[in-house]
Amino acid sequence: MNTAEIILSIVNIWIMIGGVIAFVFLLFGIDRIDEDARGAYVFRPLLIPGILLIWPMVLWRWLRLEMGTENWARRHKPPRKLHFWVAILFAISIPLIMLLGWSARQTWPESFEPQRISLLQQENVR
Repeated sequence: MNTAEIILSIVNIWIMIGGVIAFVFLLFGIDRIDEDARGAYVFRPLLIPGILLIWPMVLWRWLRLEMGTENWARRHKPPRKLHFWVAILFAISIPLIMLLGWSARQTWPESFEPQRISLLQQENVR
């Protein structure tokens, strides 16, 4: 099994788990944690792509809200002290990453020869 097959298998498993969680959450969970979602069934399919991608966060939030451990006052107060240091980190790391990318050069194999695509192959592609 090569790397691409492993990555695709992981993505398939991730999406399947997300699909099960999306089904259960949209059928039972969303009514319990959001009063405004009760009876609103038209918008729920719009949430499926997001739930497929971030299902661990959906499970974590759903669990926190169901258990009553969510601190609503703290939820809306962002950790602003950390924002300054994250901005400094980004300001330093982004140029470093760009410089590293520019410094890495690709070399072609010396035995590589470009091949002309025939007209027959071009018609099959279209």
